[in-house]
Amino acid sequence: MIVVMKKGAPKQEIELLSGWLEHFNVTVNPIIGAETTILGLVGDTSAIDKDTLMLNHWVDRVMKVQEPFKRANRAMHPDDTIVNIGGVEVGGNKIAVMAGPCSVESEAQICEIAEEVQRQGATILRGGAWKPRSSPYSFQGLKAEGLDLLYEAKKNTGMPIVTEITNPAHIELFLDKVDCFQIGARNMQNFELLKEIGKTDKPVLLKRGFANTLEEFLMSAEYIMAEGNEQVILCERGIRTYETYTRNTLDISAVPALKRLSHLPVVVDPSHAAGIYWMVEPLAMSAVAAGADGLIIEVHNDPAHALSDGAQSLTYTHFARTMGKIRSIAAAIGKEI
Repeated sequence: MIVVMKKGAPKQEIELLSGWLEHFNVTVNPIIGAETTILGLVGDTSAIDKDTLMLNHWVDRVMKVQEPFKRANRAMHPDDTIVNIGGVEVGGNKIAVMAGPCSVESEAQICEIAEEVQRQGATILRGGAWKPRSSPYSFQGLKAEGLDLLYEAKKNTGMPIVTEITNPAHIELFLDKVDCFQIGARNMQNFELLKEIGKTDKPVLLKRGFANTLEEFLMSAEYIMAEGNEQVILCERGIRTYETYTRNTLDISAVPALKRLSHLPVVVDPSHAAGIYWMVEPLAMSAVAAGADGLIIEVHNDPAHALSDGAQSLTYTHFARTMGKIRSIAAAIGKEI
């Protein structure tokens, strides 16, 4: 349920109404805008009588939120949310580029890549320490050592870090070294992990599952937000379809759809969507044109010998060219990289 207050409603009146509503065991989330204040009610609102609410002089109108996701719903929060990752804003006028290797392999590798992607305009360093893989025989990452190496790259460049977490037991290990948790596609509906991450105050990059609907995706974001952490970034990374030419099928329509349904920032991962390096550039351009707030791109110093996902990783030269292309697209729609 949403309660829209009249323009100029005094703070004291808003607080009094919020206190009254909380007696119905609902959570009241005030969203104070330049012109209007909205009270977003989360919980069982069946006992709250709309007609009684309308008797309040300062209430303009009352609306029901039909979708099951409440906190992530744009109706509850009309303005775009901007998430700050270590000083880098995601969701504003500047498109955030997160770049780096699929997996951290050595200190020399991650530090070199970090310096190069930063030189080309990336502002956030991505890299995998724990790597959930389809095969138990594939490289699983350097784990805790990988986190340490990412942290060294951060110290060298000042770039904030985003990396995947797969186990709630690792949260404490991540907190001091990582600027943004990444929840991978395989864990999008790992609800215990989502709830524990929701209890932290660190930004979260949530990837859409292989075969999940947008509503299911937003409900996973809701799990995190319901625990108090509203710093969620949605990531479209391709879904599984009958097409086998690409690794996945990038659902570019998800970008405008999610922007309409939710106030949360939306980024796109063209690397995992295609699984083919030469497709990353056109898909990244398409994502920016569609309104994405950011990109997460895999870059490697030697893709042919990468320990994971070399086929979809860009070389330095290709990444530089891609950055040039997406700058042009961003400028055309009034944004910048």
